[in-house]
Amino acid sequence: MRWDGLRAGHGTGQPTSSVPAAQARLPLALPTAVARTFDTPGFAGTTFYEIQARSIISKVPGGSRLPFQWTVNPYRGCGHACTYCLSGDTPILMADGRVRPIASIRVGDSVYGTTLRGKYRRYVHTTVLDHWSTVKPAYRVTLADGTRLVASGEHRFLTDRGWKHVTGELSGPGRRPHLTRGNKLLGVGRLPAPPRDCAEYRRGYLYGVLRGGRIARRDDAEVLDRARTYLADLGLDAEAGLRPARGLRGVQGLAIRPASPGPDWDKGFLAGIYDADGSCGPASALRISSTDPEVLGQLQAALARFGLEFVVEETGNPSGLRYVRLRGGLAAQVRFFLTVDPAASRKRSLLGRSVKSNVPLGVVAVESLDLSIPMFDLTTGTGDFIAAGVISHNCFARNSHTYLDLDAGDDFDRQIVVKVNAGRLLRHELAAPRWRGAPIAMGTNVDCYQRAEGRYRLMRPILAALRDFANPFSILTKGTLILRDLDLLTEAAKVTEVGLAMSVGFTDERLWRSVEPGTPSPARRLAAVARLTEAGFPVGVLMAPLLPGLTDDPVSIEVTVAAIARAGAASVTPLPLHLRPGAREWYLAWLQRVRPDLLPRYRELFRDGSYSPAAYQREVTARVRAAARRFGLGATVPAAAVPAGPAQLRLL
Repeated sequence: MRWDGLRAGHGTGQPTSSVPAAQARLPLALPTAVARTFDTPGFAGTTFYEIQARSIISKVPGGSRLPFQWTVNPYRGCGHACTYCLSGDTPILMADGRVRPIASIRVGDSVYGTTLRGKYRRYVHTTVLDHWSTVKPAYRVTLADGTRLVASGEHRFLTDRGWKHVTGELSGPGRRPHLTRGNKLLGVGRLPAPPRDCAEYRRGYLYGVLRGGRIARRDDAEVLDRARTYLADLGLDAEAGLRPARGLRGVQGLAIRPASPGPDWDKGFLAGIYDADGSCGPASALRISSTDPEVLGQLQAALARFGLEFVVEETGNPSGLRYVRLRGGLAAQVRFFLTVDPAASRKRSLLGRSVKSNVPLGVVAVESLDLSIPMFDLTTGTGDFIAAGVISHNCFARNSHTYLDLDAGDDFDRQIVVKVNAGRLLRHELAAPRWRGAPIAMGTNVDCYQRAEGRYRLMRPILAALRDFANPFSILTKGTLILRDLDLLTEAAKVTEVGLAMSVGFTDERLWRSVEPGTPSPARRLAAVARLTEAGFPVGVLMAPLLPGLTDDPVSIEVTVAAIARAGAASVTPLPLHLRPGAREWYLAWLQRVRPDLLPRYRELFRDGSYSPAAYQREVTARVRAAARRFGLGATVPAAAVPAGPAQLRLL
């Protein structure tokens, strides 16, 4: 469903910032929207664009499967499902083999992630799809190799026993897999800071390149460009200086090693000699070759200075060619690359390398820092990224509201449009002669009781208008904030038809934390169902989504339907998962990370498009109906199969 008729006006109060719509990445023209941010931790990282909408009642497209014709949505965007993770200075491994702090990462950047290929997880390049920030209580995770990570308790890292949160409980509501002493994280370990770009580093680099003398290859453009830049900065003739070392007489001693080189010079030297005569392939060790005994000695001394272990390999070549081979596998190679920063990207690639290392990455301690700090997270195409040298869990923001036949794109990021005039505008449209009092559905595109409603309180004037005009309406929500408006709902029900429904797809707490981490728990939603039922409302439960291989088996359905019945729900409506473009990519990336064994089944079920085969839908629906009968609960057919019309509003 697209949002037509939105135009910006003036918001209320004093905005903290105001930005053009183009910078906000919104799919609408909002040139004068008030962009507001709040210091409240729950809204940190979120920008609210307050607008004066031109219309509020939207007609559902004729081809939609939804069982209603008109809808009201006071928000565009939903803040339900976001989990945040790492402190801003956490180094992220970029696709070029260098590092940048997570706070400076931007959408579109290319970083390293991982993917399963056969039996092994391997490093790949992946694109940053989104970048998030908030304020969270901080914990420090210390590893055996000295790595220290500062993260929120909700964040997850990959261990030798699967994904684990930083903190958790062994039992009760807070139960979840979490880090304990002895768990081993996966990755390459500590990511050293890059070398200083100083005159000594540059001279050392030029010495290494020129003593190596083999940089004339076409694919060494990065090396040539760096060497020319360094020579020019030193006031030297770049082209003359790039001749082999034996032709460098008179070039201000660049081919002469200082008597006592400092660490900056040695880092530059290692980078230069590696760019000139080094190699490191996907299935090979890192080696640097030379026939010059003097250079070989200098190379060994520089490696030893930085604690990099090596061996010298003889080749038997009459020229005296020997190799200095770095020991320690991939972790040592990454440490070398980051310590000295060679220019040639092709020589520092990790693509296709297996996620294996002998680095001691066991958890030594997880400690609360007793303070809340700004934290950041990324969304990437692979569902993970490399933070401080270990494999870090992705943040998924679009995971709970893509199960209805509606837009799954920009509606679910951290740019939320707020129609601040929704209540007043609705009164105006309900009073128009052309409006015939048709039923209105709410919570159909994004949840009208998401967290932002606690601050903006748009639903109260909306409900008051519907009550005053005796206009029938229904609400579908995952938000327990609906209980705040129980008084208005009760008043409206005295003069018109009011349909209430809560979305509860399953009761498994562990799965909820993974699939819908920002929503109220299933237990809290069912408690809201019980409260609304006690107030006299026949509350329906939309059992959505039913996830193939996760929540569609007879046992899972039985447990969920039993809980729904205990809450006093009037009916249950099953809705098997469907994956429209946008939602499909997000969900399958999540599945690749947590249950890759199910991917073949999903490819089979959704090979023909967004919807699973009718036979599968009938089978799952029959299981729900059978369970509902056993518990004395009314069951309806799936919402996707219900013809549109007012008679079905109570199913929503």
